[in-house]
Amino acid sequence: MKTIGLIGGMSWESTADYYREINQGVKQALGGLHSAELVLRSVDFDPIEKLQHAGDWAGAADILSQAARSVRAGGADFLLLCTNTMHKVAAEVEKAAGIPLLHIADATAEELLRDGISAVGLLGTRFTMEQDFYKERLRQNFGLKVLVPPPADREIVHMVVYDELCLGKVLDASRAEYLRIIDALAGQGAQAVILGCTEIGLLVKQADTAVRLYDTTLIHARIAVERALAG
Repeated sequence: MKTIGLIGGMSWESTADYYREINQGVKQALGGLHSAELVLRSVDFDPIEKLQHAGDWAGAADILSQAARSVRAGGADFLLLCTNTMHKVAAEVEKAAGIPLLHIADATAEELLRDGISAVGLLGTRFTMEQDFYKERLRQNFGLKVLVPPPADREIVHMVVYDELCLGKVLDASRAEYLRIIDALAGQGAQAVILGCTEIGLLVKQADTAVRLYDTTLIHARIAVERALAG
């Protein structure tokens, strides 16, 4: 079994899901008392959030690069960033780590293509929905048509992530807003919707909507297990 490296804490609520899903996946595959070989470096999210909103991505990359080096030193064979937004600096983090990084957008896109999805809605932080580092990767590398909500709805999605989900607050009113936004994306031609922030799965489940959802946390964790057990 390969050792999985995780950089988490962004937020810790979703990182806990990664830990659980990876260990459950290994147990399901191997049975008995098996669990995952992994190294988890959980960072303090508060300074990173401030750097995000200040536009200081280089500063945030420095923090995560230091974390990546510690994960490698701990014996990890490959690396996951347990966050969608900070994949904006994935290349810098992978270079610092010196081990392969399993990109969350790539893992998600490959599953979309296997399922025959060509047009997809994207929910996430404002950075993920508005900047090119995520959308353009899906478009250019995988040929996907990517739809995002209009500005007012993007602000709702962003606010709920930072002001509620990252603080452990899961509110019915916010779920209703997300479901409205998901329905609107489907009405614009999205065959499915990416839950492109690792916290969104805490709020919205597939059982809540007929629109097909792709939870990036679950997908990322599942592919990590497959890679760890390959060969």
